[in-house]
Amino acid sequence: MASASLADDTIPFADRPGIRLVLKPGSVPPSGFVDGGWWPRSRDLPAELPALLDALAPRIGRVEHIGYRLQDWDRAAGRVVVDGTTVRLGGFRSGPADTLDVTADAHRLTLLVVPPDTDPDTADRAVRAAGHPGNTDDTASLLDRPAAR
Repeated sequence: MASASLADDTIPFADRPGIRLVLKPGSVPPSGFVDGGWWPRSRDLPAELPALLDALAPRIGRVEHIGYRLQDWDRAAGRVVVDGTTVRLGGFRSGPADTLDVTADAHRLTLLVVPPDTDPDTADRAVRAAGHPGNTDDTASLLDRPAAR
């Protein structure tokens, strides 16, 4: 991994510059609450998904479903077409804040979603920590927030 900050848009995932995403290595057994971290540029989920799904494709294949917390995103339709493929979107009202569940054919990932307006240093630290092998922090800890009650 490069040592530049995510704010500089220079940390690629799978050699794709511009995507602010870090995943735990696929060879490491699953651990903790999340499988990696993602820092989108906006709260417009359909606009953000093409770059994310392109970056995830080499690891998990074609994504079929995205589960997201309604409060974390602007209003989104129930489906979005990305590169000619329909991806179902399922919003939920309860559950962990700042997460996105990505389901592909035989894989499921839960990503920490760092809110787009987060300070770049905090976002960089949170995304890196979420993608660190063996990290078991919950989303509130990763984002330095009090736990939800």
